[in-house]
Amino acid sequence: MDVITYPENMVFGLDIGTRSIVGTVGYKQNEHDFIIASQSVRYHETRAMLDGQIHDINKVAETIREVKRDLEKQLGRKLKEVCIAAAGRVLKTVTVKAEYNLINEGIISEEHIRTLELNGVEKAYEELRKEMNSEEGNFYCVGYSVVRYYLNDYVMTNLEDHKGNKIGVELLATFLPEEVIEGLYAAVEKAGLEVVNLTLEPIAAINVAIPEKFRLLNIALIDVGAGTSDICITKDGSIIAYGMIPKAGDALTNTLMQRYLVDFKTAESMKTSVLKKKTVSYKDIMGLSNKVTREEIYEAISVEIDQITAQIAEQILYLNGGKSVSAVFVVGGGGKLPYFVEALSSKLNLPKERVALRGEEVLNMVQFLQKEIKKDPLLVTPIGICLNYYENRNNFIYVMVNGERIKLYDNTHLTIVDAALTIGFPNELLFPRRGRALHYTLNGSERLARGEAGEGAIIILNGKQVSLNASITQNDIIQITESTAGADATLMVAKLPEYKSTITFAVNHKEVLCPKYVLANGILVSDTYQIKDGDRLELLNHYTLEQLLEFMDLPYRKGITINHQSAKPQDRVYENFTIYYPLHEDITTSYEEVAAMVSEEEFKEYSIGEDALLEEGFLEDGSSPAHKEEVDDKKVEKGSEITVYVNGTLITLKGKDKFILVDILDVYSFDLTIARGSRVVLKINGNEADFTNPLNTQDVIEMYWEK
Repeated sequence: MDVITYPENMVFGLDIGTRSIVGTVGYKQNEHDFIIASQSVRYHETRAMLDGQIHDINKVAETIREVKRDLEKQLGRKLKEVCIAAAGRVLKTVTVKAEYNLINEGIISEEHIRTLELNGVEKAYEELRKEMNSEEGNFYCVGYSVVRYYLNDYVMTNLEDHKGNKIGVELLATFLPEEVIEGLYAAVEKAGLEVVNLTLEPIAAINVAIPEKFRLLNIALIDVGAGTSDICITKDGSIIAYGMIPKAGDALTNTLMQRYLVDFKTAESMKTSVLKKKTVSYKDIMGLSNKVTREEIYEAISVEIDQITAQIAEQILYLNGGKSVSAVFVVGGGGKLPYFVEALSSKLNLPKERVALRGEEVLNMVQFLQKEIKKDPLLVTPIGICLNYYENRNNFIYVMVNGERIKLYDNTHLTIVDAALTIGFPNELLFPRRGRALHYTLNGSERLARGEAGEGAIIILNGKQVSLNASITQNDIIQITESTAGADATLMVAKLPEYKSTITFAVNHKEVLCPKYVLANGILVSDTYQIKDGDRLELLNHYTLEQLLEFMDLPYRKGITINHQSAKPQDRVYENFTIYYPLHEDITTSYEEVAAMVSEEEFKEYSIGEDALLEEGFLEDGSSPAHKEEVDDKKVEKGSEITVYVNGTLITLKGKDKFILVDILDVYSFDLTIARGSRVVLKINGNEADFTNPLNTQDVIEMYWEK
């Protein structure tokens, strides 16, 4: 007898079904061919599983142990790792569209695509959580299928190596409840095995039964097991929907039990025997021996088959948008009865040849080293479980976070953030926190001065400091120290960008620059005033004539004009107004005439004699020598000025030679102190940006929280 030498790395797949457990061990010989080195089947002695759900973990674990021991004996080696699949009994699916913006147009890599898909899965999970009630527990993503990709909003079949600014994906994510996963893992671990890959039975089946080249067609795959009939639909090159009905082969067996008064095991044997025999002998619960023909058994189960196929057809129509599919492939033992495919074709109004069992014809790339095994629809899902390992290796891993041991579903992209969120570590304590913001209004417009940024969370992974995006693996030890908050915001009037601007007046044909006045809650304040939370500030765009003269240290006198009109002390003077101030030789007005124009107090304050005016040395340009230097000191550089659109609002930035994106927060209110989403999205002219990006006039800026 020839001794077979197996490769070191082989895949062990377990199809844990309602009626039986099928163990398959094999390996890929090349890109296409899969060699099955050994296979073993064991049937449950009791109803340890119902409708694809484990009810008795210990009994299922014992059956798995029997399969494991048999395979180890055949192969002459120990088996430690296994791939499994979950039935779609309580499957939930979510279809989402996700996008990913590239900061600079460049070549799209595999990493970009993986990040895009992961964003889609996370978005699907968030939508599922919104739909669920709190009592429904946790769900795990056990697989997803890409429906289509997008490049700059155009549909693409493959994004890799293309160039673009924005990529997108529409994907179908599938989720199962935690208790279903926990039951499978518990049974497998009790049998002395470690799960290295988990998938869905319909995903495993479709990867074998419907190759990608056929998925352009609108085809349905039905995996008819014992407890459930899982449904998968393809169209335009992608899997577009999953579904199931909670009835399959066991419903037919139960019908035979009732009809012929036999136990479940006998009824199951009668159902499968008619595929090879014309008559079947059996003994009922009364101990009487009987015989029944194949036709009688078909007649007994025909009503139940009609009901099952009607439900399958109804679900296909629902998943396919109210239309029948072009063809149906059936796998699994429950669909092997000849009447089953005939009934299904009738319910879908399809020709009989368009509904067919898939077995040997889809297993051409599979070679069995055990010659006694025949290619059969029953083997499609077990082989698919093994093949799925090569495409999507995933598993649950355990890590320690701040002393707490947690379990994470390993999608091959787990990071510190995933672990932190799993233990409920507040998102805001991961990232640097700003001190309290200062809210105020300026000229009726709400403003916000941000507090200083603190330090980010300190992450220690296995003794080394890392970033939040560091990858994690099995048994990692993570310590997270929460981030710190920075100092609260402070702001002086002098630091207001608008305050740095000046008002220009023309006095006696000479330019005079004056700083703008500011009112805080109706009270005139200086440039050293510390703005308080809730302050109402008003930046005045005018002076009174009295204020202008006071600034220039000049007395009021009759004959002053504003824009060639006689002026009084309380008249307003706006930007670029022309003021004429009479010099010494122009004074012809008596003290009595001045007193008639102003109050007695003002008269005493502003009325000074001609000699005093000359002593002040009033210059022809309208300023006095004693204060010319002071006025010059108060001049403020104009700087540049640009206008930009922020979320559709036109704003003006002033007082700097150059501006960056963060400068808009000085004039546009956007609260960053309270997280209203997963992250702040910043875009300039449609492109991803950050707060340090430069701004140009007429730029269009978007700033919002991503949900």
